Amino acid sequence: MEEYKKSFINFMVDSQVLRFGEFTLKSGRKSPFFMNAGAYKTGSQLNKLGEFYARAINDKFGLEFDVLFGPAYKGIPLAVATVMAISRLYGRDIKYCANRKEIKDHGDKGILLGSRLSDDDRVMIIEDVTTSGASIAETVPIIRAQADVDIVGLMVSLDRREVGPKGTVSALEEIRDDYGFPASAIVTMDEVQSYLYNRPVNGSILIDDKVKHALDSYYAEYGVQKSKQ
Repeated sequence: MEEYKKSFINFMVDSQVLRFGEFTLKSGRKSPFFMNAGAYKTGSQLNKLGEFYARAINDKFGLEFDVLFGPAYKGIPLAVATVMAISRLYGRDIKYCANRKEIKDHGDKGILLGSRLSDDDRVMIIEDVTTSGASIAETVPIIRAQADVDIVGLMVSLDRREVGPKGTVSALEEIRDDYGFPASAIVTMDEVQSYLYNRPVNGSILIDDKVKHALDSYYAEYGVQKSKQ
């Protein structure tokens, strides 16, 4: 596993973004872990987060795109932090764009924040996590209604490795199949489990045998391996 991925897992834990226990998700599923990007609250955290996204995007997709699009609301600070990190780390000046939840009818009118989209722009989408693909189903039509752009990919922070709504492949794989562009993550839950299992972090073991058993049971029911049976 790449060093930046190990550092990112530690960063999620230190920021209390990734936690283990018993959680009820919006879907009603009982999950043994929870990822909440809203827990990134400080300038130093967003600075580091942008750098992790920048490294992962460069690693998975390269930097030959024009606009980084962050869906409202959590995607907005992610997009801003990441284009700043790309400029700082790689000297590449990427524009950011985001949508509003409601169209503004005065001043800076319209549904978009930041850069306007133009025909032939190459657009990368950034999100925190994708479980059902519902936000992408809202985001892609908004982007494509603005201009004839090329959506080159989606980057999220964590791939939960659960089957998507269709129940056959993961949510990220469903996005690829449905929309025709690749989707990737800084880390996957497979990598998180492998790295944290019986490994002390700040003096505590977050994934011991009990937590691993809960994770194994959860993924036996909801994980992508279910589609391979």
